[in-house]
Amino acid sequence: MSERGPDSPYLTGQLLIAMPGMRDERFARSVIYMCAHTDEGAMGLVLNQVIESLTFNQLLGQLGIDESKSRPDVPVHFGGPVESGRGFVLHTADYKQDATLEVDTEIGLTATVDILKSIARGHGPRRSLLALGYAGWGPGQLDSEIRQNGWLQVPADAQIIFDREHESKWERAISKLGIDPRMLSDEAGHA
Repeated sequence: MSERGPDSPYLTGQLLIAMPGMRDERFARSVIYMCAHTDEGAMGLVLNQVIESLTFNQLLGQLGIDESKSRPDVPVHFGGPVESGRGFVLHTADYKQDATLEVDTEIGLTATVDILKSIARGHGPRRSLLALGYAGWGPGQLDSEIRQNGWLQVPADAQIIFDREHESKWERAISKLGIDPRMLSDEAGHA
């Protein structure tokens, strides 16, 4: 488990915000919730990219879960390019299984089929975000990208994590820093 607190070098439980000059198109204007960050690497889920070509019902069908009942309208997100066929559910702490990773006191991460069944039956967490794949970094990689002005970080906000206003999540996350996104440069570098 990573260290936490205001002086911690780790970003577990924080939001990463892609800078305007992000060269990796998969992460352009992305907001990522950091599920884990240690000296061994980092893992997070992109919060603002929905996979339009896949519905929750289709995903349940692919997994062999009975989809004949009425299902909630659950967007399926692109969580990142690593293990893109694997599902992850970021959720409020009111839901917990043995396999749930407690990111902090308010947020958990579960990657089992059981949570999808619970959501389909209406017995899942109060709020959740379903993602396929995740964003991952090796030891020191994320720290290096931050030093090169690839990412900003900000404390997590449940509204940004869980609401469905995907198009505005990037701007809202930046504004938590008191920054006007129009004032950010596209160019990486230091003053």
